[in-house]
Amino acid sequence: MKITFLIANGYGMGGTIRTVFNLAGGLAERHDVEILSLVQHRHEPFFATPRGVPITALSPTKAWAERPAPSRIERYRENRRSPAVPPTESPGEDVFNCRVEHALRRHLRRTDSDVVVATRPGLNLLLAKHAPKRLLTIGQEHVHLGNHKEDLTQAITRLYPRLDGMTVLTEADRRAYEDFLPGRPGWTTVMPNALPEPEHGPATLDAPVIVAAGRLTPIKQYNKLVDAFAMVAEEHPEWELRIFGGGSRADALRAQIARLGLEKRARLMGRTKDLVGQLAQASVLAVSSRAEGFGMTIIEAFSVGVPVVSFDCPHGPREIITDGRDGLLVPHQDVGALAASLRRLIRDRDERRAMGAAALHSAKRYCMAEITRQWEDFVATRFAAKGSRPRRAAEPRRALARPGLP
Repeated sequence: MKITFLIANGYGMGGTIRTVFNLAGGLAERHDVEILSLVQHRHEPFFATPRGVPITALSPTKAWAERPAPSRIERYRENRRSPAVPPTESPGEDVFNCRVEHALRRHLRRTDSDVVVATRPGLNLLLAKHAPKRLLTIGQEHVHLGNHKEDLTQAITRLYPRLDGMTVLTEADRRAYEDFLPGRPGWTTVMPNALPEPEHGPATLDAPVIVAAGRLTPIKQYNKLVDAFAMVAEEHPEWELRIFGGGSRADALRAQIARLGLEKRARLMGRTKDLVGQLAQASVLAVSSRAEGFGMTIIEAFSVGVPVVSFDCPHGPREIITDGRDGLLVPHQDVGALAASLRRLIRDRDERRAMGAAALHSAKRYCMAEITRQWEDFVATRFAAKGSRPRRAAEPRRALARPGLP
């Protein structure tokens, strides 16, 4: 079958983009797969697109200096927000405007895909509103239902029932969706993120390095991690903290690090295209988030045998980490306990290695072959519920298409 993944901006950097690219690459081994980006702000995607999976864009962003000059009607549509997508969904991003919605509606009418998978609430809403009935429509939740504001949940109530299925990342979120949109057995399923084939060997766990990774935004609470590391650094001056990612909190974190005198010990590393490679050079992953939809960095750490110390926050970490076996779950928001757990793994090399070995075993639950099988099974059940079936696809594409603009 032919599958289209609909993404807001596939040319940027973020956890959703990385996980969508991973899954698209896995499904492309047996199916015809493409990635459709609403907008484009640069010539090439930040992450390498999967082999044999083309990416195309519906529209350039307004801020891109090299975009073709828009027509008067295009400028008018760009300056109006899509009425289907509430303001609290992506308020600071140039994504959900009427020009993009018009281009998406036109594309959905013309596509020869069997399945279209949308990858965030705004896209789920647009897909539910505009997809022809001949398409099988699947929505994805990459955060969790409780994270959304009231205007967005009201829109979810109105439009999500038009989708043919919904995938969530955790069992807790599956229960939340079933309570919120009752009476649709089999409509929602838990679908964890998939790990691509490993490119790095297991970490030795001898390097005195703690890693954290993700956007430098308030929800990640890296200020609390830096405070915890300051407690650790007093006793273990040889250890360092490396934080990978970019975002709005960078300047505040640099000021905090300087205030604590940790300039040479706690470093903001910026963005990386090879996070797993960086994890393979570390001995512990630290997660200090207020909430996690899943925790892709946790399973990426597991894939190279790195144990994880994480706040027991909603929802992902507690469904991935087995406390005391492949990592440590820390009482939520307890900075002192976070520091104590980091010290525990720093001091006990044998326990660190035992947890690393268990983490490698835990990573097998998220291997690409297993997750793609689950995806195929879910899609088959939703086709059956819809009373239709996919067409027989032509030979799968193997050449990457050049990104295009309207």
